[in-house]
Amino acid sequence: MSRADKPLPSIDYLNPRVRLCRMVSLIGYLGLIGTLLIYNALIADLHGANPWIIIGTLTVPLLIFMPGMLKGNIRTHAWLCFAVNLYFIYGVLTCFQPERMLYGSLLTGFSTLFFIPAMGYVRWGFQAQRVNNGES
Repeated sequence: MSRADKPLPSIDYLNPRVRLCRMVSLIGYLGLIGTLLIYNALIADLHGANPWIIIGTLTVPLLIFMPGMLKGNIRTHAWLCFAVNLYFIYGVLTCFQPERMLYGSLLTGFSTLFFIPAMGYVRWGFQAQRVNNGES
C-alpha cells in the first residue's frame, strides 16, 4: 500500500518564507563574492601573482550563476548549493591559518548564510509553484 501524499501548505504560508529565504540567500551570495573580491584585491599577499587571475579563478564559478540568482530561479539556487560547498570547505581550511582566520570565517559564514536559506527557498519555492499550478 502506498502512503498518502501530505497536502501542500497554503500560498499564504509559503510566500513570506519564499521571499525571506531568497533575500537572505542573495545576501549570503553577494557577501561571498564581495569577501573574495575585497580580500584578494586589497589585503592578500599574492607573492607576485596577478590578482586578476586569482580573483577570476575564485569568482567566475560563482558569477556563472548570477543571472539565475538575480531572476530568482529556483533551480539555480539548487545547483549553486552544490558549488558553494567548495567555498565552505575553502573557508574552513583557511580558518586554520591564524593570519587568515577572519577571511576564512567570513567565507564560511557567508557560505552558510547562503546555503541554509537557499535550501528553504528551493523547497518552499517548488511547493509554491505546485500550489499555483493547482496541484494538491
